[in-house]
Order: sequence, then C-alpha cells, then structure tokens
Amino acid sequence: MSDAAVRVEGLTRRFGTLTAVDGIRFAVEPGELFGLVGPDGAGKTTTLRMLAGVLPPSGGDARIEGISVVGDPEGVKHDTAYMSQRFGLYTDLTVLENLTFYADLYQVPAVERAARLKRLFHFSNLEPFQHRPAGKLSGGMKQKLGLSCALIHQPSVLLLDEPTFGVDPISRRDLWLIIHEMVAERVTVVVSTAYMDEAERFDRLAMLHEGRVLEMGSPDELRSGFEGELVAFRVDRVREARRRALEEPRVRRAIVFGDTLHVTVASALEDSPVVEASLREAGLSIESFEAIPPSLEDVFIAAITRAEKG
Repeated sequence: MSDAAVRVEGLTRRFGTLTAVDGIRFAVEPGELFGLVGPDGAGKTTTLRMLAGVLPPSGGDARIEGISVVGDPEGVKHDTAYMSQRFGLYTDLTVLENLTFYADLYQVPAVERAARLKRLFHFSNLEPFQHRPAGKLSGGMKQKLGLSCALIHQPSVLLLDEPTFGVDPISRRDLWLIIHEMVAERVTVVVSTAYMDEAERFDRLAMLHEGRVLEMGSPDELRSGFEGELVAFRVDRVREARRRALEEPRVRRAIVFGDTLHVTVASALEDSPVVEASLREAGLSIESFEAIPPSLEDVFIAAITRAEKG
C-alpha cells in the first residue's frame, strides 16, 4: 500500500497515565471502506480525532493523502471530513443555513454550491426540511445533516465516529446507503462502530481493544482465521451451563449469546457429544445443538481472550 490514502504508523495517545491508543498501525487504500471496531474505551474516537488533525499524537504519526498529522495538522484538514458522534450543528439555524455555513467554512466556490446542495439533498432526502431548524430534526435527520455538512467540500477522506449511534433503523439504513455511495465514488471512508453487525459492511476492519489492534483483515479473513470449531447449544439456565461447560477440558471458550451458549472446541463432531453429556449430567435441559460458523463477535471475543491470557 505505497499509495495508501491513510497510513497509521505507531500512533499513540496518552492522557496522563492512561494510554488510550497504543502504537497502532494500519493502512487504508483509496476508495476503501475501513472499520475501527470495538467497545467503548477501545480507542476508536481518539484515533479518529488524531487522524482528523484535531488531537496531537503522543507518539507515532499518520499520513492522510501523504500529509503528516504531526507535521502539518492543518494541511490534513483540506481533503478530510471528520464527523464526530455529536457533530457541530447549529440548532438555531435551518438545514439550509447549516449547509451554507459549512460551505462558507470550507470556502466552496459560489458557482459550485447549487449543484452540490442539490446532490446532497438528493441522497439525504432533507430537501423538504431545508427550512426547518436543525434543533427540530429527529436524531437520524440530524446525523444525515451532519454527514451532508461534512461532504459539502467533497473530501477525499471521510472519518466517521459511530455515525449510527442512537439512530432509528430506517435512518441507520439511509446513512449506510450514503456511505456506500461515497465509497462507490472512490472516497476513502474510515468508520468507527461498536456494532458487530455493521462490521460485516467493511472491506477491511481493525478490531480494537484497550487501545491496541487485536485483529485486522476482511470479515471473511477474520472468520476463516478462527481457531477451533463452534457449537451452539440452546439450553436452559444458560449461565449455569456456561460454568459447567468451562469445567470440561475439551472446551476452549464458552460464551453466552442470549439464550444460546457458543462453545469453542477442537472438533465439533468429536467434542459436541462429550459437552452435551456433561451438561445433561448437571441436570441442564438441552433443546438442540449444532455446529455453526463463527460470527465476527465470536472472532472478537476470542481475540480478547487471547490478549488477556498474554
């Protein structure tokens, strides 16, 4: 990736004694949809803020379209748009006034504004609400307005911090349609999310935990790298079942997913009957069990478990 649109090289950020981001490395190709996936506190927001040039790194560097965030943080902002979880909309301004303000801020030429606004209204479906104050919009509409404001200057790199957090399902779908349209036009997009179902959308992703990259690759690559085989047990008293399963030497991991227990073993065919017998011996009722392919959530939990074991 010598021509990577985003290149992160040992990026680190400390807040006092807390290391929020710890020497992470990755590269994003032009026109790629790349994900930073992890729970709250994983370092996703801090990473995006450093990439956007609004938070100086404590160590390492990153380059956006070849420009260093350490050496030229203001230069990074010309071809980059950053949308935080709480995008800076002016609630007393209308939709159109917010867009116009950001067009002024990014010095969008007057002759290009009408065409850009028309296009943004087209895919955001905000045109009927252009004269409504931003403070009167729903959460999903505010996010679409925030994304439209971020796109007004046609950036080549788009940084989105949990854009669908707290958004209703319909608006969530609309936001992803906009994001995929940008990627189709060769905009490089880096998105953070805590939702594992959204991780399936990325071309590639980095799984973050406590400021470090645990795993990185495409969803298919990450699933294919899962060590062992997975068996799903539908069982009553699922948490008691987990405790019992972990006592069985053949069980590597046992994770509760709702009313189902995901058990990792070396061989589903050979080990499932042994685990089943152990659970039944403990007086637990098993409705069914079957071998299943690992989800990205299974992959992530396995990666955390390995990291914690050192």
